[in-house]
Amino acid sequence: MASSGPALDPELARVVPGGVLVVDFGAQYAQLIARRIRECRVFSAVVPHDAPPDQIAALHPKGLVLSGGPASVYEPGAPELNPELLALGVPVLGICYGMQGMAQVLGGEVARTGTAEFGKTPLEVTSRDGLLRDVPMEQCWMSHRDAVVKAPDGFVATARTSASPVAAMEDPARGLYGVQFHPEVVHTPFGTDLLKAFLFEICRCAPTWTPVQVIEDQVARIRAQVGDARVICALSGGVDSAVAALLVHRAVGDRLTCIFVDHGMLRMNEGEQVEEAFGTYFHVPLIHVKAQDHFVAALAGVTEPEEKRKIVGREFIRTFEQEAAKLGGVRFLVQGTLYSDVIESGSRDASKIKSHHNVGGLPDDIAVELVEPLRQLFKDEVRVVGEELGLPERMVWRQPFPGPGLAIRIIGEVTAERLEILRQADFVLQEEIRRAGLYRELWQSFAVLPAVKSVGVQGDERTYAYPIVIRAVTSDDAMTADWARLPHELLEQISNRIINEVAGVNRVVLDITSKPPGTIEWE
Repeated sequence: MASSGPALDPELARVVPGGVLVVDFGAQYAQLIARRIRECRVFSAVVPHDAPPDQIAALHPKGLVLSGGPASVYEPGAPELNPELLALGVPVLGICYGMQGMAQVLGGEVARTGTAEFGKTPLEVTSRDGLLRDVPMEQCWMSHRDAVVKAPDGFVATARTSASPVAAMEDPARGLYGVQFHPEVVHTPFGTDLLKAFLFEICRCAPTWTPVQVIEDQVARIRAQVGDARVICALSGGVDSAVAALLVHRAVGDRLTCIFVDHGMLRMNEGEQVEEAFGTYFHVPLIHVKAQDHFVAALAGVTEPEEKRKIVGREFIRTFEQEAAKLGGVRFLVQGTLYSDVIESGSRDASKIKSHHNVGGLPDDIAVELVEPLRQLFKDEVRVVGEELGLPERMVWRQPFPGPGLAIRIIGEVTAERLEILRQADFVLQEEIRRAGLYRELWQSFAVLPAVKSVGVQGDERTYAYPIVIRAVTSDDAMTADWARLPHELLEQISNRIINEVAGVNRVVLDITSKPPGTIEWE
């Protein structure tokens, strides 16, 4: 098999054997498929549809899942399924576009039937001899305009709907399976059962992707990478860098020094919490650099959000390098980079939404080698690993917080005065959300300060002060999010406290925008 297309991440060779690869055809849900497989305790990673088949084979996956996609398989320029992927000797499950691509290359027929299916759809299972044998599905979630109208030779149609004569098909002799619906979304009842049937009955995977296995694997990898060298960790205060630091500390002990660059953009008391946890609780060598004045000066006059992110990323690294130079002999830098950071910061198959300060925001001339033990993990997996490592609950379940911090929650120029106003308002919000028992139910809740002022009246006097925007969303993975329907009584309490307790604020408003069309953060 000749190599063509993009080279795969060599790191995958270490983690894929025994797992399943998701072949991405531009799907909205490709990452979700990988997450659902991992939730079954089987490792999964996403690879582009035109990855060289010989490189995929060299990773020794137990199976492949062909994702959905927005195109029509018969349109010019549509992503093509390489038929060599169906001949690697491992089971293949095609989902939506993936099934259509499989049908097309094997001689079946795909056509636009004139009846699209979107959303909940009744499903009739016509054969329970294979993949659907123990999956009691009567309903599914569809999202397509095209359909397989004739299955390829050797395949048996195992399910149908009113608009999809072949809603599921399989050729067990060749280990090839396809479903038109989306088993990875929660709206498909028993979708996870279908995935488990494919993983455990067809692919014969073992459920070994556990927090303990991740810890053992990463500790061994870190030791192999750094040898007996000294290591420093860019500790930000969030769960990602904290878990990364504990993994490295378990691997190298006191040869790790954590450098906590406190850029002054953190929430109330977070710097003290980091110092207490690492300096006292875990006894990890820690340098706490208090650099708010430096960062505020660097951001002076800057209002464009991408420029803010780049400045914070640059100054973070430069400050970090200065402290590292004082230690001497340091070759390795630990970062809490996640799989989602890499994806959202832009790759060949994912458009850039915004630069993450620890990925797209890094300077080109960084002088140390990166150690990124979480690069293959999603946020929820990091939390579970953190619990296994003994990280305090308040840090493990801290809501996601952007690296540039409050700098990108001030819409306009960042000043010391605005930072303090926003910090106090956010503290009130977090306190009331926790008191109401909603903190763990929300993906994120935070305050935003637009750099505008409006007229108000307090104590019979005219005021001219800032508004505070309340932003609270629910989400599973931050790829999509819905605005949270907070109780009116809670909103009233938050508003009253912010206006009464935070000087410089005379108005509180609520953001009721979902993602899409908005993003979770304002900048």
